[in-house]
Amino acid sequence: MRLRLITAVLGIALLATACGDDAPAAPPGSEAEGEGTVTVYSGRDEEFVGALFDQFEADTGIALDVRYGDSAELAATILEEGDSSPADVFLSQDAGSLGAIGAEGLFTELPSDIIDRVDERFRSEDGLWVGTSGRGRVAAYNTDKLSDEDLPDSILGFTDPEWKGRIGFPPTNSSFQAFVAAMIELEGEDATRTFLEGLVANEPELYEDNGSTVRAIAAGDVEVGFVNHYYIYEVAAEDGEIPVANHFFTAGDPGALVNSAGAGILATSANPEGAQTLIEYLTGEEGQTYFSTETWEYPVVAGYEPSVDLVPLDEIESPDIDLSDLAGTIEPALDLLAEVGLL
Repeated sequence: MRLRLITAVLGIALLATACGDDAPAAPPGSEAEGEGTVTVYSGRDEEFVGALFDQFEADTGIALDVRYGDSAELAATILEEGDSSPADVFLSQDAGSLGAIGAEGLFTELPSDIIDRVDERFRSEDGLWVGTSGRGRVAAYNTDKLSDEDLPDSILGFTDPEWKGRIGFPPTNSSFQAFVAAMIELEGEDATRTFLEGLVANEPELYEDNGSTVRAIAAGDVEVGFVNHYYIYEVAAEDGEIPVANHFFTAGDPGALVNSAGAGILATSANPEGAQTLIEYLTGEEGQTYFSTETWEYPVVAGYEPSVDLVPLDEIESPDIDLSDLAGTIEPALDLLAEVGLL
């Protein structure tokens, strides 16, 4: 079982291009670990969480020794290290990697006060990990060429021939692949293959990542692209105002997937108290405010709101799926993407 999971997550790491907030794996920090140090394997890049980690250290006095890398690659590392892993906390950009670790019994159950504060859609059913922020899938579109009403209610509508030559997406991107994995979980492999073949028939433009997809939409190279919701804000912050808006799918549509970055504590943690303090921080006021205002993501704890105009999570009605299960369908997703010529 463990070998199969290692193969699966290594497949993600080798075939998935970084999702905007991933970076190549790096060794742990060079500073000697002192008493109270928490070792973090972070699948979220320092650009996106480094400032929050610095704030945590200043607020709590707990030192962090952070190893940054691709979420799937770090998950594979933890699986290989097993009981010898030096990690206290695994922070992943996606729930599938967390599910792979949980399936092998390498997480310890979190306290109920942490579990209960997080929306049940964004935590494992057995309390082994919790979400830290939510990432909605959308169809970003050029507002000079389209209005929201011009786009289909379901992502399946983009297989209609009227969209030929008008759409683009990054097939090697891990978030797109997670969406395909979720569609397999929801609709089955045959329906997912039909959908992907329909997209291919419409001659899409293929991009390296979400940011380049949004920039292509802004430039008018394509009219619509499939990305995570926050990329239009990230690109606008870097490039200035752009003529791009998000189209959200609702009512449980496969295109309405809201994936979750999240964290769990390793069962072999040498500092479980410090690790718990970190996860409390990420899911508390400091963390939820940070993710809302600095990375434009969805808070996953009640009482906090996005800092930009987003469709509320309860209106999206994301598909009824245990995000941990995506660990088991990512390999079939990669196989299908290769079969239809997108990888």
